[in-house]
Amino acid sequence: MLPFVLASVLIAGALGCGVPPIQPLTTRVVNGVDAIPHSWPWQISLQYLRDAEWRHTCGGSLIATNWVMTAAHCINQQNTYRVYVGKYNLVEQEPGSQALTPEKIIVHEKWNPVFVALGNDIALIKLTEHVTLSNSVQLGCLPPPGTILPNNYPCYITGWGRTSTGGPIADKLQQALMPVVDHATCSKPDWWGSLLRDTLLCAGGDGIVAGCNGDSGGPLNCKNAQGVWEVHGIASFVSGLGCNYEKKPTVFTRVSAYNSWIDQVMINN
Repeated sequence: MLPFVLASVLIAGALGCGVPPIQPLTTRVVNGVDAIPHSWPWQISLQYLRDAEWRHTCGGSLIATNWVMTAAHCINQQNTYRVYVGKYNLVEQEPGSQALTPEKIIVHEKWNPVFVALGNDIALIKLTEHVTLSNSVQLGCLPPPGTILPNNYPCYITGWGRTSTGGPIADKLQQALMPVVDHATCSKPDWWGSLLRDTLLCAGGDGIVAGCNGDSGGPLNCKNAQGVWEVHGIASFVSGLGCNYEKKPTVFTRVSAYNSWIDQVMINN
């Protein structure tokens, strides 16, 4: 299987990642807004089959032409899944979008669904075929191992999650500016406190903008100094008090803590 993994890596290297042909809107809007169509082209919709109908459940990021990164809590081994690439509006047929079948789903071996705050909320989905990259389908970049972003670093959450606590799932891909909250702040007693492990990443917490149900597994996109977007977070959990509760930022799996795990899974599968 190794040649296929290397092919994916070589394709990513040749075609690049994190530089969308259609540039996203990056004004400092307060609330979530409709994204510019296909401006986050590594964003995928993870869907499951229920009552003969495909339903969006989580987001994810295309990180190689046949690999998707999402959250472990998005996966129920009893479900049948598909990965939709090139999507913007979930309720419309869109040229260039494609539904793909998973060949394998690998959940982090230390993921504990009873104790979400322990971290390791990461899973990789190997697709049965390689996707063809286009303006609407591109690869997301991973940050260098161990990268820690400073407090208030501007990042964007993207997804089709509920537009408010208990509200409806969005039809069109949403984006919102969610600055990073550093570990020292986010682990304060009146924030997330000692629950917060250093493999987790906080963003938001202003009581207005947050991830919500349906955003899980999707990316926290942060632009590096070279102008390339990197997927620094995988949306993991929010407060039981509500999606947009003040001083309870959306918590993400910090991708830069899992580079080695990601590499090993892709090499071994």
